[in-house]
Amino acid sequence: MGLFFFAYRDFVGDADALLERQGFGRAHHRVLYFVNLRPGMPVADLLDILKITKQSLARVLRQLIDNGYIEQRTGPTDRRQRLLYATPKGREFFEVLSATQTRRIEPAIAGLPPEARRMILKFFVGMVDPADRGMLERLKLTENL
Repeated sequence: MGLFFFAYRDFVGDADALLERQGFGRAHHRVLYFVNLRPGMPVADLLDILKITKQSLARVLRQLIDNGYIEQRTGPTDRRQRLLYATPKGREFFEVLSATQTRRIEPAIAGLPPEARRMILKFFVGMVDPADRGMLERLKLTENL
């Protein structure tokens, strides 16, 4: 567990510093990540993924919208539905955040045998609550297994 702690600390640390300069935290990063991963994601889906309250998400979303990182549109068939899209500014910031984390992941994986990457992915899937594994498939996060 100690290794996992240090790996996680350093993995999020670079992104945390960039987020802090914008007045954001990890919750903002999570929202940006999933909205960039699935443009047009309904707010309800984001609540299911993040497992946070509507109130917590509303605060984070409001900051991201007010600062021009995300836009909210009504659904084409159901006007009550709120769909989330990253703005160009939000996509650019997401790319910067992702690049900092990719720079940690890629060298760590590059030195491993080819089968090791698949084993790492299986390890992470195994860490996810079994009830949420279907969500991983819907988000296409298990395609390379």
